[in-house]
Amino acid sequence: MLFIRVNRKEAIMKDFELGAIQERFADIVWANEPIASGELAKICEKELSWKRPTTYTVLRKLCEKGLLQNTDGIVTSLVPREEFYSAKSEQIIEDSYRGSLPAFVASFISGKTIQLANRQLKKYCKSKITVLL
Repeated sequence: MLFIRVNRKEAIMKDFELGAIQERFADIVWANEPIASGELAKICEKELSWKRPTTYTVLRKLCEKGLLQNTDGIVTSLVPREEFYSAKSEQIIEDSYRGSLPAFVASFISGKTIQLANRQLKKYCKSKITVLL
């Protein structure tokens, strides 16, 4: 479980502590939003082998945390996927490398060929630039 702090444009900080299964559920919502809650339950039954009450319980918890909302049976996110995963990446670097990006990069490329590390780092940076645009 990872504790993530997301800085919102409205200057409100949100703290999210999600387990792997809640994160997987959020990924399903992000991939399909806006989505009717009944349709979401069907997708979760198919992809996660969940019964309808389990879907609604996890949905309720993520709504209470402020990550998702369920308005008139339509589920949408309050925090975009890119913003969530950007904050998650920053939190991992902060927790594991004391906030040092150079330490993260050094760890990332250790044991890899320079060409492979360079390709992976370019891909990572390109995805971050796309999120910022």
